[in-house]
Amino acid sequence: MRKAPLTIRATTVERSLIRSLITTNGKLEPIRNFEAHAPVATTVKRLLVKEGDHVRRGQLLLALDDASANSQAARAEAQIKAAQSDQSVLKIGGTQEEVLTLDAQLAKARSARDTAQRNFDAFQRLQQQGAASAGEVKQAADALHSAQTDVTLLERKKKDRYSQPEVAKVQAQGAEAQAAYDDAHDVLLKSSVRAPFDGIVYSLPVKQGAYVQTGDLLLQEGDLSQMLVRTFVDEPDIGHLAQGQKIEITWDAIPGRTWKGAVSSIPSTVKLRGARNVGEVTCAVDNRDLRLLPNVNVGVTIITAEHNAVLTLLREAVRMDDNKPYVYQVVDGRLQRREVEISLQNLTRVEITSGLSENAVVALSAADSKPLSDGARVRVAP
Repeated sequence: MRKAPLTIRATTVERSLIRSLITTNGKLEPIRNFEAHAPVATTVKRLLVKEGDHVRRGQLLLALDDASANSQAARAEAQIKAAQSDQSVLKIGGTQEEVLTLDAQLAKARSARDTAQRNFDAFQRLQQQGAASAGEVKQAADALHSAQTDVTLLERKKKDRYSQPEVAKVQAQGAEAQAAYDDAHDVLLKSSVRAPFDGIVYSLPVKQGAYVQTGDLLLQEGDLSQMLVRTFVDEPDIGHLAQGQKIEITWDAIPGRTWKGAVSSIPSTVKLRGARNVGEVTCAVDNRDLRLLPNVNVGVTIITAEHNAVLTLLREAVRMDDNKPYVYQVVDGRLQRREVEISLQNLTRVEITSGLSENAVVALSAADSKPLSDGARVRVAP
């Protein structure tokens, strides 16, 4: 008896669009973003905005209690003036009284030296005339040497009155006072938080009167008209990425809506995120209607390749033999094995570049799960 034909499921080769996709997730953040953090431990003195407020550049948003910073700035300013005074004393060689006293002593010493020089010269001439003894000349020479030593000592004292360690100490005190003032001034500036650009306050984790620690987040402001999608791509897919590839973004909170963009940067490293090794891809998205919100998780589809009006086939119809793809084409009620060449593929379809023509019927599987073979008689299930 002749075998009854196999009942099979089949599909046809169609000309259509095929896209190679990477489907993953991402997170939204404003491209232009500002975060204010507490510069010191203090309290929130005034809170002038609430979450969702549109703010203008330069607008005061929040003020911290800056009494302690003001006191520190005043003390540091006094220390700076004291250090400047000490540096001035170093520069001129002492206080005004000390300088005047030293100048008077130096003038007196120089006068004494000049007198001793004249006496010495006179005794030398008298010695040559036989009117002065060698002892008198030596005594005059000793007096001149002593007077010159006094002048040299006073001149050195005027020039190098302070030692290098003393100079370094005064300079260090000045630098320390300036640093303290700069720190206090920085705290004062950061105690009044102003909007650096037009935007929306989208995060405000503090309340008026609340105590905050150094580094605590006070508020976040962003220009939400342009959002950055930070996309997390699994390590095996990173090699398929390239700048400029199209990206489609969806958000479960707004079903049916798709935002479009393009890859602006590809990963330069792989990071551990949860249990995944991922690279980060960024993409800018227009959000002028402000529907997308910061910090939400979104679905991301990256189109790594796209071919239009090409021959495509259901992926399950393609089989592999030693890494060579083939299909079973249905021809006159029988299966014919055809080797094919493929290109793009995604989860459901594959592009056929040779081996099949448009509208060709290709077997998927037997209805009763029996194996398919070349030359088998088949009947396509309706």
